[in-house]
Amino acid sequence: MSEVIEKGRLAKKASYQIGICTTEEKNNALLKIADGLRTNEKAILAANHLDIQAGKEKGLSESLLDRVELSKERINDIADAILQIIDLTDPIGEVLETIEKDNGLKIVNTRVPIGVVGMIYEARPNVTVDAATLAIKTGNAIILRGSSSAIHSNLAIVKVIHEALADSAVIPDAVQLIEDTSRETASELFRLNDYLDVLIPRGGKNLIDTVVRESRVPVIETGAGNCHIFIDDTANLKMAKEITLNAKLQRPSVCNSIESLLIQSDWFDSNGNDLISSLIENGITVHGDERVVEEIPFVQPATEADWETEYLGLEISVKTVKDVYEAIDHINTYGTKHSEAIITENENHAEAFKQKVDATTVYHNASTRFTDGFEFGFGAEIGISTQKLHARGPMGLKALTSNKFIVSGNGQIRE
Repeated sequence: MSEVIEKGRLAKKASYQIGICTTEEKNNALLKIADGLRTNEKAILAANHLDIQAGKEKGLSESLLDRVELSKERINDIADAILQIIDLTDPIGEVLETIEKDNGLKIVNTRVPIGVVGMIYEARPNVTVDAATLAIKTGNAIILRGSSSAIHSNLAIVKVIHEALADSAVIPDAVQLIEDTSRETASELFRLNDYLDVLIPRGGKNLIDTVVRESRVPVIETGAGNCHIFIDDTANLKMAKEITLNAKLQRPSVCNSIESLLIQSDWFDSNGNDLISSLIENGITVHGDERVVEEIPFVQPATEADWETEYLGLEISVKTVKDVYEAIDHINTYGTKHSEAIITENENHAEAFKQKVDATTVYHNASTRFTDGFEFGFGAEIGISTQKLHARGPMGLKALTSNKFIVSGNGQIRE
């Protein structure tokens, strides 16, 4: 029996046990995991060091290494996020609707766990914890399949999780890690319909496209982040600079950092040099349209590919546009429906942008870096869904639930 099938069977069996655990039992298990991460910090960092060293030897990019790397501060933040999940209301058992029929039947629509969630992801070992703890809180079993770039970190983290669960009411088999990171195991996971209820990919565009294209298991699509900021003609220069630099520099390797900057032509004439020079001074390579290249030194000519590229590093594309409507058209053409922002003092333009841009999250005068389960008050996230069915945007607890109709009667039959 293959590792994938064996762990699929274990997860399926465990899903029935964890699905009936009480909120208190699940929260107790989560608290033990948070404590375990802090107690075993040195072992986790030692394992993470192996991944970083292997990544450097393989020539992985700085942005990818940043996503793999853990630190004492990052582990503490991960543990704190678990405490936030504990404080959140348990959605399981929530009554969504009650219908009382004339014949005496009572129909109650309730929120229930999905069952077994599959998670296939790249790099970030924090996803191992986020996905496992969100699954536990919602009474789901989970099968994790990370990438080779973080395998030592993931093994160390799941060991901590299993040790914590062994001392709780939640069976350790509820969290499974596929240790074989080959493409064959990924393909096998795509066909695991007998045991998986849903598969969630989290990573780069190639991974997500492959899962959506090849999986026979239902998929919640999490999209890549070709995010934009549009600077309108009434934008405040100080605000525009601060938001743009934050959205690009605060953590360039993540999906909610901006990759493209659109600037209204008149605003560019007055302030473009100031803004783009500040980007270049911060080490950002700028790919600009013809007008930007003509006006500002050290800007590289942008190609068609630049408008649709998720750089995940210190690069950005810059285009001048006539107005908000041209900006909207560009975003809807090249964006990935993730996070988009407008900086403007014109309420009509802001409203048009919010209504017409097709994205999970739209910002007015704020950085795109806030598109995150933690920032939205979800404690953590299992991913950011860019599709429109079931869940959209940062996915917290409710995204990992389904519903069940409970019908009560006293002998009714249908005539």
